[in-house]
Amino acid sequence: MPLSAGQWQKALTADQLAPVYLLAGEELLVLEAADALRAQAKKLGYPEREVLEVGQHFDWDDLARAAAGMSLFSTRLFIDLRLPTGRPGIEGAKAINAFCADLRPDVTLLITAMEWSSKHDGAWSKKLDATGTMVVFNAPRANEWGAWISARLARHGLSASPDAVALLAERVEGNLLAAAQEIDKLAVLHGQGRIDAKEMENLVADSARYDAFKLTDAAFAGDGARALRILAGLRAEGDELIALMGWLVNQLQLALRLANATDFAAQAKTERLWQAREQLFRQALRRAPRDHWLQCLARASRIDRMAKGREAGNPWQEAERLIAAIAEPRAAPALAQSLV
Repeated sequence: MPLSAGQWQKALTADQLAPVYLLAGEELLVLEAADALRAQAKKLGYPEREVLEVGQHFDWDDLARAAAGMSLFSTRLFIDLRLPTGRPGIEGAKAINAFCADLRPDVTLLITAMEWSSKHDGAWSKKLDATGTMVVFNAPRANEWGAWISARLARHGLSASPDAVALLAERVEGNLLAAAQEIDKLAVLHGQGRIDAKEMENLVADSARYDAFKLTDAAFAGDGARALRILAGLRAEGDELIALMGWLVNQLQLALRLANATDFAAQAKTERLWQAREQLFRQALRRAPRDHWLQCLARASRIDRMAKGREAGNPWQEAERLIAAIAEPRAAPALAQSLV
């Protein structure tokens, strides 16, 4: 069975490494766990590390070659295999299974995956779990945020009142990276000790500040409730809908180019999408066909004309309906009726 986060912390203090590790899940937590494991490997006398980045044309034979090709001047080798999607494919699964079947006492393999769900689990990961150590790092649930923030504050010698913890959780709006950055900043600005709500208010920036980038990311991620909340926040802050629609049209055009592409990965590279945004659009395009995005783009252009006074209608109301349709394509029929 995969280790819990608590069991993982205990496993890190062992005086020898497991032959193979799989650290998967929430990116920030996986990266921090991998950093801790690499530090422990260095402490235990692993002088050599080889990094393997799994991309579209990765040769899985490189894993076997890395394990067999340790330097003559090194007694231990740490292989750092980065599998961002968490899906090794048929050839990758075979290569990982082969590694697990022929373990070497002087070689440790770390696999990191920034995406993970029950659908990722397969025979290869079960084999790995039985052979070595597997940990799945999930983002805190809504009712776990307070405990997560308190624990992270404690790592910096800080504590906070319940009201202060709740304030920080509200400000970062479920964003792990933003929370980590704010806590790091608190450690510098406040030092050690206890923080009350008033001081937290003064020290912590509003990381949940609404903006157009978060709006489109939430919509394309399928989180309609959050996207509509951000849209309402933008309107309340007095943002101009014209500027917002310009960015929304830009992102819908991007979605359409990706939908039209015969090779999604190649087009994503042409668009210079980093990994998280590539996955965001990949999942969005799975929810709806090309025609849906074409219709959304046409309607966005029409809302833009409304915002500029060139066409009759309530542009903010129609923008809400469009955002709902982007997040949930099944809402598209209602959207079509609203714009007739």
